[in-house]
Amino acid sequence: MFTTCDGESHLLPRNSRTPYASNTFPVENYPWYCSDSGVFHQGAPLNPAGNASAHTYWSVYTDPSNPFSHTGFNGNCQFPQITRGGLYDSWQHGRDLWDVYHYLLSFLPSIDPLSVMEFRVTNNVITSHVASMLIAGMFSSENPPQTLPKGPLPIKVQPPSIDSLEPRYPCPASAALLSLYGPGSNASSWLAHLAASRPLFAALDSISGVPSDDAASNTDDEWHRSWDHYFDNLSARLCDAKRLPCDKKGKCVTDSQAAAVFRLGQHEYSRLWRAAPESLPAAAAGYGVWVAELAAPIRDIVAATAAAANRRGGEVKPRVRYRHNVAHDGSVARLLALLQVDVMVWPGMGAEVVFEVYTNRRKEVSGAAAAAVYVRVLWGGRVLRSSHPDLGALDMLDARVLLAYLDGLVGRGASKVPGMCGLQ
Repeated sequence: MFTTCDGESHLLPRNSRTPYASNTFPVENYPWYCSDSGVFHQGAPLNPAGNASAHTYWSVYTDPSNPFSHTGFNGNCQFPQITRGGLYDSWQHGRDLWDVYHYLLSFLPSIDPLSVMEFRVTNNVITSHVASMLIAGMFSSENPPQTLPKGPLPIKVQPPSIDSLEPRYPCPASAALLSLYGPGSNASSWLAHLAASRPLFAALDSISGVPSDDAASNTDDEWHRSWDHYFDNLSARLCDAKRLPCDKKGKCVTDSQAAAVFRLGQHEYSRLWRAAPESLPAAAAGYGVWVAELAAPIRDIVAATAAAANRRGGEVKPRVRYRHNVAHDGSVARLLALLQVDVMVWPGMGAEVVFEVYTNRRKEVSGAAAAAVYVRVLWGGRVLRSSHPDLGALDMLDARVLLAYLDGLVGRGASKVPGMCGLQ
């Protein structure tokens, strides 16, 4: 019987948002307004506090005296920006997490829960927007007895040049592996995939105004080296309940064309992060530092539980019991590749991987059973299934098995990663 979790780590991509500016069409046929949400930017004295700071947000506008026009959508959004719907989804997700880990599992305490919780983001500001709403949802007035603390809350972020969560640390070997078989490569299988989908590219180019890719082997054209740009553009619209785009003559992208783009995107992610033989070493090198950071607190719980069992008493209570990381689809894809997930998909907005660590707290249990630590990994709300025989269904898996697997790939403290990245 496992009465509660002893550790919790979440990896969550950002929620519904506007597309990246690089993924917008040269001329969009309707505007996109974000007057119902704000991108807040402010600084304030801290430790010790000083003069109060104004609560300011960016108000996007174009001055009539500015002779230059911008590409993409007219309106007042940042690209990217979490939409109002995405902000609400983040808040609701936080509320749901509190319902599960406080009320259902009695894992997060009623008194000062933030003292045992950590939140982390990447250097992309949209992850901070998601985190701020998620935290507010967890500590909303609708979740008594907790309400959001009045003071500022720290959110962890690593320096941009070595951030392991996004990831952005230098790893030329991982990038080199991806260049052998993925976007921009001359791999025959990738070029054949692009050639087979060329009619759809041509149909969408005629509507979007994106310059057509006339050369079948043109690997420098960002819009036609993969389906990433069209996928991001169309999915962002549909996630925000916007209509599919049309050209000036009224010819529009059809539902079936959009569905084909999404299928092709799923195919590409499956190939990039699971099907290709190079995908595992590319992910292990490119995301191994974050995986080592994930393994460290699990290892600490294993050691502390064994020590408590030898003392025949004492409850293991790690200082930080809940860790929440807000990252990106590429972050989640690399983690799924590292775990050799059975079925790879393009991680959607709001998709989540959860690591739960369990110990046996029944007083009558002693010896090896008392020292046992187990891990459950959830992907999309269900137990993650790995194709690796040592992992299988990650449902109450012996934590030592998972640690041995991760250590074998990246080393304790990511000791193997610099060499895998070609930096040693």
